[in-house]
Amino acid sequence: MNLEEKIRAIPDFPKPGILFRDITTLLKEPAAFTEVISRILDNFAGAGAEAVAAIESRGFIFGAPLALKLGCPFIPIRKPGKLPAETVSAEYSLEYGTDKIEMHKDALRQGQKVLLVDDLLATGGTMAAACKLVESTGAKVAGIAFVIELDFLKGRENLKGYDIFSIVHY
Repeated sequence: MNLEEKIRAIPDFPKPGILFRDITTLLKEPAAFTEVISRILDNFAGAGAEAVAAIESRGFIFGAPLALKLGCPFIPIRKPGKLPAETVSAEYSLEYGTDKIEMHKDALRQGQKVLLVDDLLATGGTMAAACKLVESTGAKVAGIAFVIELDFLKGRENLKGYDIFSIVHY
């Protein structure tokens, strides 16, 4: 199945000059959605993932079914102030300033292997922070999965040393 055909391109969203890759057209086709989950599972079959962590919010769409298929915990990584229990956080750089993501402090255990998931790899800053967050708990990154990778932004350079899998490349 050609998944690239299932992703809609929307020019000038959210601002002029940006070509937004819209996954909602992929999600409305159960066969395409299933194919995404299957490809990620196949790629990381030997990774020994014991948990799946995903970044708010579109990463949740893919992370939750992956965790169910693997029969392991799903760990949400969220923006500050969204999780009710004690959290750990990681900061990352934006074009102008910084941002932060959080995870429950007790979400992972020492040595646990974690598959990290998000919908899109752009510059890699958010995922690099997610990796630091997971590793700050003593857990290990088993791999990183994306549905889409914007190759021209060279996000992989911020994720050196990790096993990265992306399905569709632009």
